[in-house]
Amino acid sequence: MKPKILTTLPLYDRHQLVSDLLAGVTVAMVALPLSIAIAVASGATPEKGLITAIVGGFLISLLGGSRVQIGGPTGAFIVVVFGVIVQHGYDGLVLATLMAGIIMLIAGFLRAGSLVAYVPEPVINGFTVGIAIIIATSQIKDLFGLSVAELPAEFVGKITALWSARDTFSPPALLIGLATMVLIVVLRRLAPKFPGLIVAVGLTSACVALAILPVDTIFSRFGALPNTLPLPGFPEITFARVIELLPSAFVIAFLAGVESLLSAAVADRMIGGHYRPNAEVLAQGCANIGSALFGGLPATGAIARTATNVRAGGKTPVAGMVHALTILLVMLVAAPLAGYMAMPALAGLLILTAWNMSEPHKWRGYMRERMSDRILLLLTMVLTVFADLTVAIGVGVAIGLALRLRRQKVPPKEWSTPDH
Repeated sequence: MKPKILTTLPLYDRHQLVSDLLAGVTVAMVALPLSIAIAVASGATPEKGLITAIVGGFLISLLGGSRVQIGGPTGAFIVVVFGVIVQHGYDGLVLATLMAGIIMLIAGFLRAGSLVAYVPEPVINGFTVGIAIIIATSQIKDLFGLSVAELPAEFVGKITALWSARDTFSPPALLIGLATMVLIVVLRRLAPKFPGLIVAVGLTSACVALAILPVDTIFSRFGALPNTLPLPGFPEITFARVIELLPSAFVIAFLAGVESLLSAAVADRMIGGHYRPNAEVLAQGCANIGSALFGGLPATGAIARTATNVRAGGKTPVAGMVHALTILLVMLVAAPLAGYMAMPALAGLLILTAWNMSEPHKWRGYMRERMSDRILLLLTMVLTVFADLTVAIGVGVAIGLALRLRRQKVPPKEWSTPDH
């Protein structure tokens, strides 16, 4: 359960420091617009995403079991966070995140990090695709510049509200959103190591400001961003509130654990390393507690940002800590500039994020899986979109484990409880 930083620093040298500094700054430029966009899509204010990237990202790198993991807010949490805020308010989300952190600390101390391997892969793929669909549809409003008084959380109600507002379509908003998406894709292909996200969002947002286009920005919708971190504090904690938020806390803990360990495994394949699952789960617990104390969102390891870190030359957890400190520096000295970010640009960024989350390169492979796995993936996806992520995960895991037992043809006497 020892953090990776304790085993990497004794052999640390100047070459590694330079690589980590460059990688940390590069990934910060990718994480900055993403963190703001994820916070807005989650129903929170933009600075909550920055707080999560700073506090959660720093603690995940400092205490985690991966050499190159980058932590912060991720798209997988948008659905859960939005639902908790709608039902319980932002204070409820903060308490649920705090509880999720405690749950992950307990899981880490019980060495439960390896249990993620028992979650059926079709379930993970199913709720990931389902979350991607929900994220993409939630961004249609800003991408098309639609005027909707209140966008429902339910998928069918959301689609109905968007269709009803079709007459408010704004061509300038769609132009900015599409231009941002094209720029991101082009820059990613021409210069994979270059932080194209911040450049694309910055260029299209600058066009909005210079041409005085009738397009919403961060400032016009939320006002000026704060230029400092808030003081830490505890949310209101009562027994009734804890019981009420316990299911949401378990879902947050589950998602944080699954996504962080998947991200660490992907990173290991890229660098040929070996991450420590229990140290990673403990770090996620500390990061979510820390984020909650500062009023942030749930945090976890981010696969895309971690891959960006590796491609940019990150060698040790120092790169992740530099990433968090760079975002803090930007918040302290350049918060007003972030207010110029155009909402359609952020919407385009999130739609591409949702597309990448769905992993379209794997779709053909899904069709070659056994029939039971395809049905399980589809069921989990449909339940995620039309019902609830908690229901989707619970039903998917239960059916998946039952199918695994059936395939192994375990006789009942080998796993049933003795009569005495």
